[in-house]
Amino acid sequence: MNQLIRPAYYICGKVFAYVKAKNQISMQKFLFSILLCASTFGAWAQTNRWQQRVEYTINVNLDHSTHAYQGDETILYTNNSNEALTHLYFHLYFNAFQPGSAMDVRSLSIEDPDQRVSDRISKLQRNEEGHCHVRSLKVNGKPVELFENGTILEVKLTQPIPAHSSAKLELTFDGQVPIQIRRSGRANAEGIDYSMSQWYPKLCEYDYQGWHANPYVGREFYGVWGDYRVQITMDRKYTIGGTGILKNAEEIGKGYVPDDKVKPSKGLNHVWKFEAINVHDFVWAADPDFTHDTYQVTNGPLLRFFYQKDQAYSPTWKEAQPLIGKAFDFLSKNFGAYPYAQYSIIQGGDGGMEYPMATLITGNRKLPSLVGVSIHEAAHSWYQGVLATNESLYCWMDEGFTSFASAEAMDYLFKSGMPSGHANAYGDYIEIAQSGKEEALDIHADHFETNYAYGTAAYSKGEVYLAQLEYIIGTFHFRTAMLNYYNTWKFKHPNANDFLRIMELQSGMELDWYNEYFVHTTKTIDYGIKSLQSNSKSTTVTLERVGSMIMPVEVEVKLTTGEYTTFVIPLDLMRGAKPADGYKGKWKVMPDWTWVEPTYTFELDLPSDKIESITIDPFKGMADVNRKNNELLLTPGTKTIIRN
Repeated sequence: MNQLIRPAYYICGKVFAYVKAKNQISMQKFLFSILLCASTFGAWAQTNRWQQRVEYTINVNLDHSTHAYQGDETILYTNNSNEALTHLYFHLYFNAFQPGSAMDVRSLSIEDPDQRVSDRISKLQRNEEGHCHVRSLKVNGKPVELFENGTILEVKLTQPIPAHSSAKLELTFDGQVPIQIRRSGRANAEGIDYSMSQWYPKLCEYDYQGWHANPYVGREFYGVWGDYRVQITMDRKYTIGGTGILKNAEEIGKGYVPDDKVKPSKGLNHVWKFEAINVHDFVWAADPDFTHDTYQVTNGPLLRFFYQKDQAYSPTWKEAQPLIGKAFDFLSKNFGAYPYAQYSIIQGGDGGMEYPMATLITGNRKLPSLVGVSIHEAAHSWYQGVLATNESLYCWMDEGFTSFASAEAMDYLFKSGMPSGHANAYGDYIEIAQSGKEEALDIHADHFETNYAYGTAAYSKGEVYLAQLEYIIGTFHFRTAMLNYYNTWKFKHPNANDFLRIMELQSGMELDWYNEYFVHTTKTIDYGIKSLQSNSKSTTVTLERVGSMIMPVEVEVKLTTGEYTTFVIPLDLMRGAKPADGYKGKWKVMPDWTWVEPTYTFELDLPSDKIESITIDPFKGMADVNRKNNELLLTPGTKTIIRN
């Protein structure tokens, strides 16, 4: 029995023994009570399933003259699983930046390589390559057997780490920072000296599905929750920004404290001491020319901005800061409170990439672009940072949900009123659905056939996934459930079913059919108006499902007087209907459309002469791949319309 559930049965049993002794309940009532008790604790156990825990202490010294670094790492690793671990696995991401690596081969062989990578890795010289090598590793004081396999270090333990116990890992490592190609590296296109992401030996995640020791080919990440204490020794000319809180700011200065508060240390180097609590990764960047600004979000985090002193775009970075601050406030109110004290936006990398409490972005941008990429990467703090779904398995739950949230934040900033929709995502998804290139959402991020299919699935279809859920269950239920999802599953690595259950619990509807179609297949939506027949008293309308994906359907009937009624036709599998949510027109819920039926007929108690138009999905909530058959515009005297 699951160790989390066992106490529930124990407590229920004790309660029953007491009340039975007092003759206070019948057996029938007891059985109902025990089922309710088990259900309650079962739900609790589901949202509190075990997960591993780490505490990193890392010391690293980077020599900017050679781009080499050496370090040591002490990790307290807690095995909260029910299994003894006989092996450990570490990510060595920098090893990807060598000719012949998995990332290199993948980029050379895929149909549409990322142009930032292309064939660049294959052409690296030895002094331009990246590497990260573990030189020694002790587990509980005893040396263990190591085998480096590309970007994965395989560790065979001398003694297993028992279930529900901790082990102390001590290792030494060295590395070389590669020329910046993808996300990480030195001397990026805008001249930033160091973008230090995926730079240290990082434990792979072990969860209820086992180990996730995937070679790095440039896609997604998955990490173990823990605390990081990172000490970086580097030439004192550099300014560093990154994950966590700088604990010795008075020794460093560099914008972390006012100049009159600085008590500088002696020597050629600064030792930067960062601490980050309850995160799953640690990133930093360094450049001697960084400007460091701060902006305090009202009732939110302190934002830090690190960017070059370049008059071409420095004013834009200043102008962007209050807008990004407003976006943080919007995101916290609508998607859950940001839980950390600060967030850093750092010029570096090769575009925009999210990390806990920080992002690396390229900085030479116009205002909408700079704000847009900053907000998108910041919104990852919710879905990649705090919820931290395994984004390799569920890339759409990170990129898609982030795109949904950031699109609404951008609408909030640059338009009046509330968010206005996700039309671009719908368009991108429909385009690939019609192209024959689409692949299902549930494919592992590394294994899509094309970057086009991966990108559209992860970003656009993932965004549409949420927008359509709002269409299916209604705005109130959807918005409430999005907050419930965040507050229920933060810091717990939720999966696709965990998310959908939150939506079901809030709406009272059954929604498993939605994932079965929209996540697990590439079936498409196409509903149309098949026919209309009218007499002097009534009009009969027949709808048809042309596409292979089922959905609830909304039909707007507009009268010649300007009045209109929306007819809501639930799908029988939903076991419920979307509420009106304050809809201004007439709202009528119709009998269910049984999912096996290709057509649906309903009757209007008025002749066609009084009808101006009939429209399926007038607000474009469905990703209908063919909207040409969604509308009928009636002319006077029309009695019969039949579409082939």
